[in-house]
Amino acid sequence: MSDLIHWFDLLGVMVFAISGTLIAHKKHLDGFGVVVLAAVTGIGGGTLRDIILDEPVFWLHDPSYFIAIFSAVLISIIVLNQQKQIPSKFLQVADAFGLALFAVMGTQKAMSIGMPATTSVIMGVLTGCFGGVIRDVLAGDIPLLLKGQLYAITCILGGIVYTQLMSFSIAIEVSMLFGMLTTLVVRLMAMRYNWVIHVFKY
Repeated sequence: MSDLIHWFDLLGVMVFAISGTLIAHKKHLDGFGVVVLAAVTGIGGGTLRDIILDEPVFWLHDPSYFIAIFSAVLISIIVLNQQKQIPSKFLQVADAFGLALFAVMGTQKAMSIGMPATTSVIMGVLTGCFGGVIRDVLAGDIPLLLKGQLYAITCILGGIVYTQLMSFSIAIEVSMLFGMLTTLVVRLMAMRYNWVIHVFKY
């Protein structure tokens, strides 16, 4: 099971690294800027989670995460140099997949060290959202977390689905899958139908 979680983690890092590379392409950054933006997007949320939980930061002794980041950057650069442009929604779709993976992975890690369900869901939100926040701030954009369609809410829903399924002793693989699907589907639906939480009248 630990191997499966590790591969999910690497996949999430790669997907978020791709989204960071897409933003770097959009902002015309140089090669170093591309790697930095991809890296902070891929590992930023998990780093914050581990610091708060007082756990060893997950990438410090595991070079496979940087291999995943560099692989994602290289593949993205090759594709972008061939295509010259990217579909307008591709970045948000890539971000949605990363969000789904990391929201549940963060929740799972917190629960695995004995955190209560509420705290675990919050850790899932931080894991899923914080890398994207750093990416957008460095790129000079308002973070997706703070604008537009449902974002952090989707992480909360996915985390709740995961923790509730685990409370009924559902297999961890099934619980993770349903949690990820919940986050992904709600995020994609929010993008498609422009679901937002309005509090101000404009």
